[in-house]
Amino acid sequence: MSGFRVTAFAEGLETPRQLYVLPNGDVLVAESPRGGRPAGAAAGRIILLRDADKDGKPEVREVFVDGLNRPHGMLLLGNRFYVGNTDGVVMFPYQSGQTKLAARGEKILDLPAGGHYTRNLIAKPDGSKIYVAVGSGSNVDENGEDAKDPRRAAILEMNPDGSAMRVFGSGLRNPVGLDLQPGTNALWTVVNERDRLGDDLVPDYLTSVRDGAFYGWPYSYYGQNEDPRKKGQRPDLVAKAIPPDYALGSHVAPLGVVFYRGTSFPQQYRNGAFVSLHGSWNRSNFAGYKVVFVPFQNNRPSGDPQDFLTGFIANPADSTVYGRPVGVAVMLDGSLLVADDGGNVVWRVSVGGGR
Repeated sequence: MSGFRVTAFAEGLETPRQLYVLPNGDVLVAESPRGGRPAGAAAGRIILLRDADKDGKPEVREVFVDGLNRPHGMLLLGNRFYVGNTDGVVMFPYQSGQTKLAARGEKILDLPAGGHYTRNLIAKPDGSKIYVAVGSGSNVDENGEDAKDPRRAAILEMNPDGSAMRVFGSGLRNPVGLDLQPGTNALWTVVNERDRLGDDLVPDYLTSVRDGAFYGWPYSYYGQNEDPRKKGQRPDLVAKAIPPDYALGSHVAPLGVVFYRGTSFPQQYRNGAFVSLHGSWNRSNFAGYKVVFVPFQNNRPSGDPQDFLTGFIANPADSTVYGRPVGVAVMLDGSLLVADDGGNVVWRVSVGGGR
């Protein structure tokens, strides 16, 4: 990654997970515990960071909103700010320049809580629809509970007031990162696939999400490869499963994706996608623990993922790491921000030499 400079934009955070850049350049950081960890004091808040003098260090750091329930997704539409809690979507009044939300939020959509708990958000460019990513409550629906709730393992679509909710895409075990592709406005996501089929199955992936499409979970993976644990249960769904667009590797745990719309990075990064790989927990050898760049040509992924931000692994022999990347976002100046919930840092990658 020559020609770039990595600096700590903000340190001392409490499990920073998702990032969102407001139109005025303020950076929002959702603090929420990693899966399997108990909720702590900071498990339900969003921090605002303001770097008004553009020196790469925010001089304003405020609790933007607290009292949330494992928040992840954030979205601004006009004068309404949305938060994806694990149990639903909450809407707040917002005024440009606010450093703290003053009014109470209104829950506009109930969602199933627990399991894969992140609930990410993104809107169509015209603001007419909001998409909500909801993960499964299990690995491969061992007890049949996920099958009872079509909102699970899916991306949902709703109106900005929470009405007219419907399933947009399904069979997505744990979709987390969401972005719209420049030029086409197609919806893309990164998905954490199933476990316990060995070190090299099943590949996590990056994919566009088609309206009404089914991507296999839990009955098949990567198209119509039937999961042996679900053999013969739903041949009809296996037959309709479509393969995702791009494999990222097994158990790499992709949590963030952002298309690069900035202009400060070299030309080869324009309109490609940065993907954060949180890293494996159940593999013989570490996989992930880095940010990769996926080049695009003719609106499709083209070529292997390229290592972009590495150095998170301290010692693979004893499974120690310095950090784990989660959310990614592009600042107004074109710099890339990376939330690190292991090091409790938000990193900033900008053009320039050194670290």
